Amino acid sequence: MDAATVISIAIVILFAIVVAVASGVKIVQPYEQAIYMRLGKFVRVLNQGLNFVCPLINQVVKLDLRTEVLDVPKQEVITKDNSPVSVDAIIYIKVIDPEKAFFEVTDYHIATVNLAQTTLRSVIGQMELDEILSNRESINVQLRDTLDEATDKWGVRVENVEIKEVDPAAKVKDSMEEQTSAERKRRAAILEADGQKRAAILEAEGKKKSKILEAEGTRQSMILEAEGRRTATILEAQGEAQKLRIMSVGAAAMDSKALSVLSMDTLRPSARASRRSSSSRWSSPGWSRGSPITWGPPRGSRTAPCPTPTA
Repeated sequence: MDAATVISIAIVILFAIVVAVASGVKIVQPYEQAIYMRLGKFVRVLNQGLNFVCPLINQVVKLDLRTEVLDVPKQEVITKDNSPVSVDAIIYIKVIDPEKAFFEVTDYHIATVNLAQTTLRSVIGQMELDEILSNRESINVQLRDTLDEATDKWGVRVENVEIKEVDPAAKVKDSMEEQTSAERKRRAAILEADGQKRAAILEAEGKKKSKILEAEGTRQSMILEAEGRRTATILEAQGEAQKLRIMSVGAAAMDSKALSVLSMDTLRPSARASRRSSSSRWSSPGWSRGSPITWGPPRGSRTAPCPTPTA
């Protein structure tokens, strides 16, 4: 063989060796693990970094260990109260066992989505529409627990399930809007009636308090007026008593004539009263004309003259 042929053969052999060596070197990323099989037999799981395997007769399948998001297509479901609704969801899954995820199921993505569709249809079918619209969180938890239990044998963990949209049929929406409108009108009527009731109560309480205050003011006015009359009477009586005390004290320094004058002034009102009583006796049936009447000292008697006071 000539030199050119030898060089060509050497190049081919060298290339085959490089390819063989390269096929025995496997690099696994930090977020991956790989399934290493040799001649159709599982050998081991390759971890992240540089791994050397038997060249040319090996098969290495890499699996992503990061959380993956799967979209569950929208589907129409009949609820417990026979209301058709369209429901879709999203699922968050993560491979926790690469060996099971590769050998126990053909494609864990498709299997998880189909399982989520059937589970979602089953859960929604056992609930009424109002319950579905108001209890999404409980539905999400129930779906997550059911799916996680079913995918555990596949080495897949369902981290979360979220219902994206619950879309009732058009007729159901119209009925819901009418129901909501009627409920709002009912609440408005209740609030209006309650407001009128509170206003009437407050108005009645205001009138009651006004009458109480008016009565209290009248009572206070009458009390003050009575107190004024009582004080005036007391002061008048005190003045009369003071006058009598002054007269009794000054009587010692007055002569008998002055005392007589004062006595006459004092007795004059009582004499007028006695005359009025006598006139009433004259007109009474028990009085007779022959009855003696004495007005003063007998005629012919003389009253001793009052002594003239001496200085």
